Amino acid sequence: MKPLRVTPSFGHGGTRLYVSLATGRNIAWYDRDTGRVSLLAEGRREEVLTALAPYVTGPLTVGPPPVPTPAELVRLALHPDDDLAPNRPGEHLHTALDEAPPARRFRSDPRRETLAALQHIGEELDALERVGWRVLHCVPLPGQAHLDHLLVGPAGILTVHTVAARGRRFRLDVPAAAPCLRRAAHDAERAALALAAAVRPVLAVVGATRVEGGPPPGDVRLLREGETGSTLARLGGVLKPADIESLYASARDRHTWLRA
Repeated sequence: MKPLRVTPSFGHGGTRLYVSLATGRNIAWYDRDTGRVSLLAEGRREEVLTALAPYVTGPLTVGPPPVPTPAELVRLALHPDDDLAPNRPGEHLHTALDEAPPARRFRSDPRRETLAALQHIGEELDALERVGWRVLHCVPLPGQAHLDHLLVGPAGILTVHTVAARGRRFRLDVPAAAPCLRRAAHDAERAALALAAAVRPVLAVVGATRVEGGPPPGDVRLLREGETGSTLARLGGVLKPADIESLYASARDRHTWLRA
């Protein structure tokens, strides 16, 4: 009999280890954060525990998988082509740059700076999953538009529009900044329409030598790189974990955004 295979998967707010047969079929998984082993095949209990033994870090509880929540049932029914959760920051730019003519790839392309900024702030946002946030990147909207990032967490729903300002000063109180602020506010309006919920607009400025001009006008909140966690912590708490998962399940479905 071939040994069971153990494969890590990151998400669900932590790390899971999936135990599968040689055919690839999963028969159990281990949630490191909760110390729970969920068995899909009770007759293989000892094999599963033996396979997981090198990875176990504390006491275990073993049993059948918990009854899925309504949000989990929605996720399980979602077709992979309609699931936005795997989208990388700047997904649309990855495709555009890969398809660029070879001659252009050797010249400076401003889209590469934008992609680097999206990836940088995207990594900071992904780190928030450890404290109860859910994150989506490059959410497609009708008309070939997109949301740079969408956050659903204890402080509510936020859209994050990212501006690349590498090596430059960025002033919030000059006409040149107005389109960025309008885009941030408009993104939140479209997200609120799609999700039928309140959404706060956020402007993330990446790579600037200095951000000047005081707080942004209107409801737009400024997010400086390196201060993501502290900035969001000041927003307070308005959503319960079950509400977060329900809204996230809706947001990750591509069809949700057809009405934005």
